[in-house]
Amino acid sequence: MDKFRTIKKDGIVEEDIKKSRFICHLKRVETEEEGRAYIAQIKKEHYKANHSCSAMIIGEKGEIKRSSDDGEPSGTAGVPMLTVLEKQGLTNVVAVVTRYFGGIKLGAGGLIRAYAGSVANATKEIGLVEVKEQVGIQVDLTYPQYQTFANFLQAHDLQEFETEFLEGVRTKLYLDPETVEQVLADLTDFYQGKVTTREDGKQIVEVPLVL
Repeated sequence: MDKFRTIKKDGIVEEDIKKSRFICHLKRVETEEEGRAYIAQIKKEHYKANHSCSAMIIGEKGEIKRSSDDGEPSGTAGVPMLTVLEKQGLTNVVAVVTRYFGGIKLGAGGLIRAYAGSVANATKEIGLVEVKEQVGIQVDLTYPQYQTFANFLQAHDLQEFETEFLEGVRTKLYLDPETVEQVLADLTDFYQGKVTTREDGKQIVEVPLVL
């Protein structure tokens, strides 16, 4: 699979802009049908709202892109929302921003800033991940070796998983395929050749991204 970025989890973030309520709903989806169903669900839940504008990107390469102004002036909602998703490199996500009008008109520029800002704030609060396939590496260590293993992990910005404390310590690393050879060479050097490793399958992982 190709690696791709998406939101960390589904979520809702609300803010008030000049007395109008802007409620951004973000949801992970895998098909356009799922996205359209979610948009319909939000519109049904917020049937008293003035607008529920939307944008979605689907596919590992972002092949499908859709947006809707839902009654707002053309180009002031859906496209700005879509642009935020594009700039952050996200896919397999749908954004719906529901607006309850508060009596103060925002103008075209104000609407663009409000809808785009609502999506940008929501993605920042909810968080993003990179979804990718990594190679599992089983590492067998003695207890004295394990006491220094944290130093190796920190130096290479890695985490250990599925650690077992038996006669020795058995743990697992997940590495990008292109880094496996170098990391194993560094690990061998770190323990002066006295370490046992073996490849142990592949796994889809979600790595949090720092915004």
